[in-house]
This record gives sequence, C-alpha cells and structure tokens, in this order.
Amino acid sequence: MMGTPAFLRLEDFARDGRLRGQRVFIRADFNVPLAADGGIADDSRIRAALPGIRLCLQSGAAVMLASHLGRPREGALGAQDTLAPVAARLAELLGRPVPLVCDWVGGAFEVAPGDAVLLENCRGNRGEKADDPRLAACIASWIDLYVNDAFGAAHRAECTTHALALAAPAACAGPLMAAELDALGHALAGPARPLVAIVGGAKVSTKLGVLETLADRVDVLVAGGGIANTFLAARGGPVGTSLFEPALLDAAARVEQRLARRGARLWLPEDVVTAGRCAADARGTVRATSAVPPGEMILDVGPASRAALAGVLAAAGTIVWNGPLGVFELAPFAAGTRALAEAVAASPAHSIAGGGDTLAAIAAFGVGERIDYVSTGGGAFLEFLEGRELPAVAALRARALPNSRRIVPVPRFENEPEAA
Repeated sequence: MMGTPAFLRLEDFARDGRLRGQRVFIRADFNVPLAADGGIADDSRIRAALPGIRLCLQSGAAVMLASHLGRPREGALGAQDTLAPVAARLAELLGRPVPLVCDWVGGAFEVAPGDAVLLENCRGNRGEKADDPRLAACIASWIDLYVNDAFGAAHRAECTTHALALAAPAACAGPLMAAELDALGHALAGPARPLVAIVGGAKVSTKLGVLETLADRVDVLVAGGGIANTFLAARGGPVGTSLFEPALLDAAARVEQRLARRGARLWLPEDVVTAGRCAADARGTVRATSAVPPGEMILDVGPASRAALAGVLAAAGTIVWNGPLGVFELAPFAAGTRALAEAVAASPAHSIAGGGDTLAAIAAFGVGERIDYVSTGGGAFLEFLEGRELPAVAALRARALPNSRRIVPVPRFENEPEAA
C-alpha cells in the first residue's frame, strides 16, 4: 500500500506572492446533501474547502471554483442540479459575493484578483465524465494554476479531476487534499501498532478488495453489519434471515485465513441484537451469535461484544474506521455503532475515519472533535485503503515532475508516464 505520494501543494505557490494576479481553478467537492426545500442540509464539505479558497483570495488570486453535484445528464442540467445553493452558502461563509457562472467552459467571464466565482455543475459539460482531453485543453487555455482540493472525487477519472490536472499550466493539491493524503499515507505506511481496521456495512462484495488488502496489513480486522453476518455464516454459524451473501462465504473464509497466517485476527461479535423485522418500532432481543433463530435477523451487536470491542480499541496504536456495526439509523439498533464511535474517540490510538455512513454516525453521536482525522472521502477513502492508485492523485504526482504538462493524448491514471 502506497505511502504519502510526492505532489506539489498550494502553499508552494502561495509563497513569495506567486499567486497574485493568477487565475486559479480550484476543483472542490461541493456535492452536498440538499434539503426538501432546496437548501443545504449539511455544509461540512463546503467548510472543509474554505482554507484553500481563503489562501488564494488573500494571496490576490482570481479564484474559480468548480464542483459536481449529483448525477445530471451532460449538456442538460435541471433545476435540481444547480450549484446556486452552494454559491449562496459560500457567499455567507466568505463574507463576499460569489457569483454563479453558468456558461464557463470557454472562459468568457470576468473575475478580478481577490474575488471568487463558482462555476456551474461541471458534470453538465459534455466530456466531463469521459475525461475528455479536448475539454481539458479548452479549460486549461484560460487558467494559470489548477488546484485539486476534492479528495472525495479523487477516485473519479473525469475531466476536472484528472485530464485538466495534466493539461493545466501548473497543478497542485489544495490543503484539504494534501491533509487527506498525508493522514492516510502516514496511517497506512507506518502505523503505530496494533493497527485495527473496522470495516462495516451491508455487503462483503462492495468491500472485498479492501478486506483482502487489510488482511495483509492489520493486526485486528473488525467486521460489522452485513459484512459480519457473511463472516459468521462462513464459520458455519446461524444467521436466520439476516442480510448476508451466500456466494461469498468462501471469499470471507479466505480473508480470515490470510489474517490467521500472519498471526492477526478477525473480530466478530459474540452476541447480537436480533428482531423479526428491521423497523424503528421493532423490539430487539440480545442473543449469542450461536443462537440466532431462523425467523430473525441480526441488526446490531450485543452488550458483551460492545465491551469486548472497546477493549480492543483501547489497546490499539492506530484505528482506521469505515462503516457501522448495525442499523444505527434506527433507535433500537443504534447502541453498537454508538459504542463503537465512543470507543474510537476515547482510545489513545491515532484514529482515522471515513465513508458516508461513518460520517453520519460520527455526526449523530457527536464524536467528531475527538477523532484525529475525519476523511471527507467515501469511495476515494475505500479505494485508498484498497491500495489503488487514485486518478486525481496520479495526475498530481505526474505534475510534480518537471516539464510534465500533457494536453493530448492524456495519460491514463495507472502508472502515469514520466515527462518526455
């Protein structure tokens, strides 16, 4: 698994007034959840991007902010796809106007040094999803510096995350992107031991690569949610009507065997909370994992398991957390994930957490300030854990080389070629 990659940072360009008067294109991640009234339900991702934006503004750069929102059809943005609510929130947070620019690919708009504009949803541009080098070349012709501060989209090989980074006159990582890569690289390249990884969620199939990679790295692998059910079934245990994947029992057994060969171990619950249905008004029953009846499903871990896991985490040197232990969105089955969140926060270990459900749990249980690093990435966080080269990161690594600007053809993100 790779450590911290070599890349240029925005701070490198901010020194000695090098940003003054420059047209700086910042690819941010403003893919925020929207409320029923069209307002922003959670502005965490917007706030996370503010340090990079403010650094550019204070340095006298003309700032152009770009992001996707949702999954619009290219060339046909609907009312639900607009970044207008983001522009309004940015203006409030920055204390200055942030106009929304709709037709921006050709660069026919004005932005003065020290000001910022928000470019309308980049996924509405034809060629964005296809990582089109022609679109990248067009945008690159009117910017001076490309900044990627969107770790949450770093696993996407799209024009504004990959091709544009290669085509721009210069490219670097913003403060948020750099912090993500530094934190994850440090935790996985040289972690304090024991290294404990918590992987929860519904399906082994969506996280099999991560589980296999971690099986070769960690000292303890904690399985939660439907993933734990598949591991329990692979051991021959009863899981009733629980969510699990019969086709992946052999794969789960191989993961446990890989851990055992290294002297590491798989942590599974010793007791669970079951019910006949998954509902907010369902009544849960605590049972041993060996005593799950045929008509019930596992929806959380039990009190003995919560106590045992807290002990494992208290003794850890590094904790990486992705995914819940149960259906924490429903009150009868939230205790396990709440206990997990509190145990991660209380542990003296260096802790890193990421993924959509994990972020929701952290917010729900109010432990964010006590976790050392909370990643903004979902898919990118998982792919980094899996050891994959993220397209956006590969492009930034390539641009750290001299004479590395490439417009056509665009190198692919796997093993980006060195400059000629």
